[in-house]
Amino acid sequence: MSTEDHPAKKMKMDEKVIGTHNGTFHCDEALAVFLLKRTKAYANAGLKRTRDPAVLNTCDIVVDVGGIYDEKTQRFDHHQRGFEEIFGHGFETKLSSAGLVYKHFGREIIANRLQISEEDPKIDTLWLKMYKEFIEAIDAIDNGISQYPTELKPRYRINTDVSKRVGHFNPAWNEKVDAETVDAKFLQASAMVGTEFLDRLDYYANAWLPARDLVLEALNKRKSVDPSGRIVLFESFAPWKEHLFELEETLAIPEAEKPIYVLYPDETASNWRIQAVPVSPESFESRKALPEQWRGVRDDALSQLSGVDGCIFVHASGFIGGNKTKEGVLRLANLALHM
Repeated sequence: MSTEDHPAKKMKMDEKVIGTHNGTFHCDEALAVFLLKRTKAYANAGLKRTRDPAVLNTCDIVVDVGGIYDEKTQRFDHHQRGFEEIFGHGFETKLSSAGLVYKHFGREIIANRLQISEEDPKIDTLWLKMYKEFIEAIDAIDNGISQYPTELKPRYRINTDVSKRVGHFNPAWNEKVDAETVDAKFLQASAMVGTEFLDRLDYYANAWLPARDLVLEALNKRKSVDPSGRIVLFESFAPWKEHLFELEETLAIPEAEKPIYVLYPDETASNWRIQAVPVSPESFESRKALPEQWRGVRDDALSQLSGVDGCIFVHASGFIGGNKTKEGVLRLANLALHM
C-alpha cells in the first residue's frame, strides 16, 4: 500500500506535503526531505512517496522526481534532460535534489539551527563550508560523477560513505516487503543522514568557526610579533592549517608576507611548538623547513647548536620543533627566517 493510499497517512487539509518518489531510495532525497523539515515552511509537512504525477501535483513541494526544476513552483528534480544546475561559488558539481534543496533553503536551515539571523555573516561561511564538506559528495555520487578526472583503479573499496549507508536501508532484492515498510525504511534513512548533517553543522558552528576567528585574529596581529609578518603566534592552540590558507586568500596577503612559521603552546600548555607552514594544506613539504643543521637534534645539544636556551627537539624532517618557552620558539623562528 503506497503512502498516498494509506488511511493512517491522509494529510490534513491545511497541512503542507512534501513529495518524492517511492520504491528504492537514495541519499539525496533522504537528506532533501530531512532538510525541508528544518525550514519554517515545511517543518510540519507530511510526506508522500509516489511517482504518480497526479498525486505529485497535489504536493506543495516535490524533490527528486517529476522532471522539473523550478523554484517558483517548488519543484526540485535533477533527472531531466538539459539539467546542469550547480551550486556556484567555485563549485562545479551538478546538483542532486539534496544540493538543490540546500542551495535554496540552506541558509535558513543553518540560521534556524543556530538560532541567529540569516543576515549574520557566519551564515554564508557555514553555508559554503557545509556544501564543500558534506553536500557536494552526495550530489556527485547521485549524479555518477567520478571523484577523479581520469579513470584510476582503486586499491580498495569504500562502502561506508553516507550515500552507501542510506542505500543499505533499502530492502534486499529478494526481500518481500510492502510499500509501507519501504516508506518506514526511507524515514529511518532520512533521519540517519539528517542527523549526520546536523552533527557536522554543529561542529563547524561551535568548533571550526571559532578556530577560524582565532586564526584571523593571529594573522591580523602577526606584524606585532615580527615586522616581516612571516611568524604567526597563537596564545592557545587552535586548528590553524586549513583556515590559514583560506584566510591568506581572503585577506589577499602578498606572497612576500605569507607566514613561514606558526608558534603555539603544546597540548600540555607547558611547552611550546614551532611549526613550519606547508606549501599546501595536504603537503608534507614546508614553505621553509627549520634549518637542516637543527634537524634530529634534541635538548641541550640543540640549545648549544642554536644558541637558544630551553630547546626540546627539532623533527628530522624540519617541519616542527619544540622549546620550553614562548620566547624560545620565537627566537628559533627569528633565527630560522634568516638562515
